[in-house]
This record gives sequence, C-alpha cells and structure tokens, in this order.
Amino acid sequence: MTRNEYGVWEIFLPNNADGSPAIPHGSRVKIRMDTPSGVKDSISAWIKFSVQAPGEIPYNGIYYDPPEEEKFVFQHPQPKQPKSLRIYESHIGMSSPEPKINTYANFRDEVLPRIKKLGYNAVQIMAIQEHSYYASFGYHVTNFFAPSSRFGTPEDLKSLIDRAHELGLLVLMDIVHSHSSNNTLDGLNGFDGTDTHYFHGGPRGHHWMWDSRLFNYGSWEVLRFLLSNARWWLEEYKFDGFRFDGVTSMMYTHHGLQVTFTGNYGEYFGFATDVDAVVYLMLVNDLIHGLYPDAVAIGEDVSGMPTFCIPVQDGGVGFDYRLHMAVADKWIELLKQSDESWKMGDIVHTLTNRRWSEKCVTYAESHDQALVGDKTIAFWLMDKDMYDFMALDRPSTPRIDRGIALHKMIRLVTMGLGGEGYLNFMGNEFGHPEWIDFPRGPQVLPNGSVLPGNNNSYDKCRRRFDLGDADFLRYHGMQEFDQAMHHLEERYGFMTSEHQYVSRKHEEDKVIIFERGDLVFVFNFHWSNSFFDYRVGCSKPGKYKVALDSDDGLFGGFSRLDHGVDYFTTEHPHDNRPRSFSVYAPSRTAVVYALTE
Repeated sequence: MTRNEYGVWEIFLPNNADGSPAIPHGSRVKIRMDTPSGVKDSISAWIKFSVQAPGEIPYNGIYYDPPEEEKFVFQHPQPKQPKSLRIYESHIGMSSPEPKINTYANFRDEVLPRIKKLGYNAVQIMAIQEHSYYASFGYHVTNFFAPSSRFGTPEDLKSLIDRAHELGLLVLMDIVHSHSSNNTLDGLNGFDGTDTHYFHGGPRGHHWMWDSRLFNYGSWEVLRFLLSNARWWLEEYKFDGFRFDGVTSMMYTHHGLQVTFTGNYGEYFGFATDVDAVVYLMLVNDLIHGLYPDAVAIGEDVSGMPTFCIPVQDGGVGFDYRLHMAVADKWIELLKQSDESWKMGDIVHTLTNRRWSEKCVTYAESHDQALVGDKTIAFWLMDKDMYDFMALDRPSTPRIDRGIALHKMIRLVTMGLGGEGYLNFMGNEFGHPEWIDFPRGPQVLPNGSVLPGNNNSYDKCRRRFDLGDADFLRYHGMQEFDQAMHHLEERYGFMTSEHQYVSRKHEEDKVIIFERGDLVFVFNFHWSNSFFDYRVGCSKPGKYKVALDSDDGLFGGFSRLDHGVDYFTTEHPHDNRPRSFSVYAPSRTAVVYALTE
C-alpha cells in the first residue's frame, strides 16, 4: 500500500483476467499495518459494510460490491422539503413490539405506514452508522460509511428509504460527526498506531464525559473524510438531510459542559471557540445545500450560537433549523413542581425564546428523556398508576386523569408556539410506559466497582405500539390526539404562519391564549377551575368553530364542549386585540378555534 498526499493509505487491485473483481463481493477484509506501536489489523476507514460474526467480538470489514442484478434500484422521487417539519424520531433496532433487534425490512413494512397515518411528514433515523456497542444508541460510531448490519443489508436500507419516499416522507439521518468511538479494534482510534491520525492528540482529543475521540477539524484529510461521508449518505442512500448530533460539543473546546450561556457574544466568539470546527460546519452545510438544495440540515445546539441558521454565503453557519433543546428541559423542570407553581409567562417565554427569523425544531421530549435513569413525560405525570389503571374497563385515578390531560396540552402548546418544526420520539405520542434500557451485562468501572447489567434483556429495548393501537386502553386516546394534532397542522400550517400573537398569559387563571394564522389556541392549565363566558381576544372577525379539543372523548377526555356551537366575534377589544368572542374553557383543556367564515 502507498500513502497519498493526504495521508490516506491506498492500493489499487485490477480485475482478474476474466473480468471478475480481485476481491469477491462479501469477502472479509482488513488492513494489516506495521505501525510505530506494532503490527495492527484495522478495518478500512472507508468500508461500506461491517459485520460481527456469531460468537466473535471484533467486527469484520466486508467488501461490498454486489452484482448489478442484486443492487437496489430506487423507484420513487425524493419529496420536496415541506414548509413545516413534523419529525418522527426513530431507532430501527427497538422499533418492534417484540423483545428483539428489528430490521430495516420490518420497519419499512410495519412502522413507516404508521408514521404516515399519524400525520408526520419526516422520519429521523438514529444509529444508522455502524457502531460496535449497541447500547451507545448509535452515537459511538466505528464505521462511518457503513449502515449498521444489525438491521440488515445496505440494499435493505435503500428499500426502506425508497418506501418512505413513496409515502411522501422525508428521511433524515442522525449523523455523528462530533466525535468517534474510542474502539481501537473496529474504529478509527489508533488507526495507524498513533492517537493523532484523525483526532487531536492529548486531552483535547478525548471527550471526558462521552469517553470518545474528538476529530481534528483543522486536518485536510479529516475534512475530506467527513465531507465525503455526508455526501455519501445523500447520494448513495438518498437521505433527504441530516440532524447533526453534538454540534455544541464541536463548536467549543469546553464542549458546552459545566458552562452557562447567557447570550453574551464573548461566550460565542472567544478563545473557547473551536474555529476549525465552525469552519467545518460551514463547509458541510455549503456542500449539502450546494449539491442538494432541498436537503434539510438540523443542528443540535444548546448554546444559541449567533448566525447558526444564516446561510453560509451570508456569513452564517448554514443550518436550516436549530434543535431547540431548552423546551424539553423546561417541561421536566415544571413536572417536578406542583401545578400551582407553573408560571404561564415562563412557559411562553421558553417556547418563544429564539433568535429572530431562526427556524427551530422543538420537542416536548426526545429519546434523551426516555433513557433509563430519566423519565418520559407520561411517566413523570402518571408514574406507577400506568401499570394498573390504563384499561378503560377499570376506574381511572386523579393521577391518570391529570396525566392524560397534561400530556396532550404539553404537546400541543409545544407545537403551537415552539417553532417551525416539531419532533417526537417513537412511542411517546401515546405515552409509552417505562424507559429504554439496552441489553447489557455487568460492567466493571475504572474505580473497580461493578455496574449491574440487565441480563442482556431486550424487554425494555422495544416499542409497544400495540398499546397505542388497543382501543380498550387509555393509551389509544393519547395516540388519537397526537394524530389529530398533526393533521390539524397539515391542514392549517400554523407552525410556519407569519401571524403569531400571544394575547394572554394569566397567572391566576393559569390560561394561555395565542393566535397562529386563522387559528386561536386557548389553554386552561388550571387544575380545578373551568371558566364560563371566558373572553378571548382575536384579530380577525367572523365565525369560529372548534377545530381541536383535547377534552374530546375520542382523546380520553370528558367531552365537556359542544362542538356544534358557533362562536361569533364582536367588536369588543380584549387583551390588546381589536375583537373577541366568549368561550367555555374547561379545566386542564386545550381548545383550538378555527375561523370558518
């Protein structure tokens, strides 16, 4: 092998005399190098497929070049980028109701139609890049160009994406360019016998919290490697864009850890800023949008970096959306308090606190809140009552009634005020019980203590979609509400409406009222007070009708509203709005009123 001008080791093997490839398709391949630290076998950094043989620990690189008749051919065009994004965050392996690792094929046939029916217009898939450690949730990548073999073949993944396109769904990839697994057997770490081939040397090259390696974005070869990786997934697999993981960690040498961002510009443009990483993000966004103008680029950033979503040609970092992570943290903070402590102004401020004209993807909860050690919103709200009182043929409890009501309200107010995109992790739409716990054995920690495992069980590493589908369980009503919420957004496009006005944040009544387009949203978070003849300010005159009611019996509510009632505006100014109409606002209920004429 020879080392080219960029530091890449390469060799060219011509076809055999009969035209067959020098290395047959499916062959196991590794690179043996005599390095400064000794002889080392490594998987090629550019390997397209990698598998773990039964009974073996290390992965094997696979020479993947199937004959033409076995290659998948895409049949359906990629959908255009929608005006508003409604993202279903997914993990292939845990997407089965059964305690097992699911497949690309099963996800294609069973889960994609479910996502479409629920009203989402995009699916974001985690853990695509190969990762030796399943419990890393796909974030400790070992083979950057290889789709995970746990779930099937590259052709299976292409078939999944093509089916999603047939259904009109965008397919976004959760891409990890912020760090790499420290695995020296299967990954890039120590590839050439040194710790600096792709990464910074010394402490700067190690993420102390994630126990992973950090790229040297100032290296030309690292830039070429990562940029070509982004292009590879767009071109070879027809992904429609990316959610870039860990962008805050990339942009600052402190990685956003043990740091509070106050908005002072010195926090963003100082000695702690990794300029090389920011330049890389500009380059990759320029590449993505230059080659595929309709591709979506979402950045996970908690710092509030200015210019994050400004185009590169205008001096920005170039993302289309920022993932608005503060909202989920706010909900968890509130769920630890009593209802009386909730501040309506605080909720509205958190949901609307974003840079002017910067598009955000917001969520009430993602996969982070579902992991073992944390709690989903449903579990915070209903806790152990979920085990015994979710069947409709059994009496409910005050905790269950409160939990179901607030679960719906939290999701709707987040979608209504939070941004131009909305994200939900699979199963949370119906309040999936319990937590996610990947199969794992006991682990010996550096201090010698032993962290117990779970007997390598898959029981908590699956999604019980059957619970949301069962019309005899209360989960079903929550799922029906989520579906209705998405179809309402599809019809009215309120997330991207230019008209947005919050007219009421009443702390005593616990009421939030706001307008989005031709819709008026009324949230009564009060635990016991229902309000008759409650005046609601609005800007547009005419007749309003109920478009969505969280208290509808279909959604597990108490059906306290008559949906046949017409609400006519009067020229009665209220809450700084030129007109108003009166409604009945039941406790712990969200109602959306639509202008009909």
